[in-house]
Amino acid sequence: MDDHIKILQHIYERFNERDIDAVLAALAEDVVWANGMDGGQVHGREAVREYWTRQWSMIDPHVQPVGFHRTADGAIIADVRQSVRDLQGQPLEGEKTIGHVFRFRDGKVVRFDIRDAA
Repeated sequence: MDDHIKILQHIYERFNERDIDAVLAALAEDVVWANGMDGGQVHGREAVREYWTRQWSMIDPHVQPVGFHRTADGAIIADVRQSVRDLQGQPLEGEKTIGHVFRFRDGKVVRFDIRDAA
């Protein structure tokens, strides 16, 4: 299996367990990360930490990859089943499949974007 896909599987597992330090270790210091709650992007590991800390104080997202594929320009798209609950465990929206687009540099995620699944 592709090393980058192994890294992504680890990221998803650790994200769902809220192991923020393990996820951040897989990101480049200057990572550009899509802000799925507010729009736009956050820049750098510490900004990602702040974003997730804020997000997890309001909602309980869970993301489960169901497939990975590479684009012609080398990005990896993870097709992900996403569910979001409130902090009491009640669904806030139905489960949906979205696309997460990752770019790597030197074995670390350098960019993450969100798109509708194909």
